[in-house]
This record gives sequence, structure tokens and C-alpha cells, in this order.
Amino acid sequence: MEVAPGPEVLGQRVAALVVEALRPAAAGGPAKPLGLATGRTMEPVYGALVEQLQALPSVERQGLLAGWSSFNLDEYVGLGPEDLESFAASMERCLGAPLGLAPGQLRLPDGLAPHPEREARHYGQAIAAAGGLGLQLLGLGNNGHVGFNEPPCPPEAPTRCLELDPATRRQNAGLFAAGLAAVPRRAITVGLAEILAAETVVLVVSGESKAEILRRSLEEPPQPQLPASWLQRHPRLKVMVDGAAASRLGCVRI
Repeated sequence: MEVAPGPEVLGQRVAALVVEALRPAAAGGPAKPLGLATGRTMEPVYGALVEQLQALPSVERQGLLAGWSSFNLDEYVGLGPEDLESFAASMERCLGAPLGLAPGQLRLPDGLAPHPEREARHYGQAIAAAGGLGLQLLGLGNNGHVGFNEPPCPPEAPTRCLELDPATRRQNAGLFAAGLAAVPRRAITVGLAEILAAETVVLVVSGESKAEILRRSLEEPPQPQLPASWLQRHPRLKVMVDGAAASRLGCVRI
């Protein structure tokens, strides 16, 4: 585990991991796509990532961006890139536009697909066809979800379309101009099966409000009612948090 003094330093450290994960593809070597997340915790990560990439020499930066390939964890059913609250719009604002990434490099489920269940299957198949995920970034929901894998959730749950937990909709209501009523009731999410198959998983958590659910996720036995607890089984799990989120944990390293 690594504990940063605050969200800004945490974002810088996580961003540095992403830059390093991009280097094999830029060098022409085998590299699996990134797994990306959205949400408040990721905003300083992506801000720092843009800064770090733009600070590189032009040739090096262009090489890293040319090799960029990523899959986002999830998208709301019924929202598309033109909807400001969609994850597609968020990723375009945070990374796509600042870095000049093509749509095919920054992939998300299609929230406007006429058959969401079919879209979820196709998205999971696309991840498998790409060789699975390399570095997977994860945030942590207040009810212990990762991606939109809501409790209860077994570790073998695949990429799928599902109903959002009321607690998740309430948690995300502040991101919608019209409040809770505007938060979609369904979403497409990458499953725990694909997340746990990633080469490296980086769990990023900030803020005191996440301290107790983080403690439970790392210290309680893995269980369906706490989806993030299955991450304990991943052989290459990195837990990167700020001091507030780590306040209820035991041994930590700053």
C-alpha cells in the first residue's frame, strides 16, 4: 500500500504509473490496453496525467499517445457522448480532447445501444480480443462496488448490463444537474471476472468518507456483499490512497 499526503500528490503518483504502462506499446513491444475509471477520485489523476504527458519531449509524447489503447469500466444506459453527465463526455473532457486521442483509442460501452445486454456482451468480447486488460484503475464506491459491480457480486461476474443500487444512484446524483431523478437506473459495466484477470489492478481511494469502506474491503474476508473485497485475491494489487482514506487502516506507508 502507498499513502500520499493528499489527493493532488496521489493523482501525480497514479498518473506516473499510467505513463509507465504506456511505454511498452510505444516501444513496439506487447502491451495490453489500459483499464480506466471515471469519478471524482480520477479527476486529479487524469489532470496530472495530461500534465505529465504534455511535459515530455514531443517525439516521446507522440510515441506514447500513438500506442494508447484503453477500455473504460462502465457507462450509463441511455446516455451518450452528447450528454454532459455521460462517462463518454467525461473522458473526452479529461483525456480525449487534451491529448488528441481518437475515439477508437478511448473506448467505452455504448450507452445508447438499442440492446444494452448485447452491447455488454460485445464489449466484453472486445476486451478479450484485445488480450485482456493490462493496468486497471479502480475507484471505490461507498457500498464497496468497483466499476458498477454492485453487491451482491461474485468474483466470476462477467461484463454485463445491470440495475444500479439506490445507494450508488444517490452517491452520483451530485454529478447530475437535475439531481437524483436524472441518474439512470441501469448501466453497462466491465465485470469482476475481467477486472480480476487484469495484469495489475490499482485501487485509488481518497477522502475520509471512503475510509471505512476501504478498511472493510481490505480487512474483511472476500464476500459477494463487498465486491471490492475480491481484489484481495489479485496477485498484483496496488492500493494507492491519501491520508484521509487510510485513516482507519493498520500499517501504511507514506
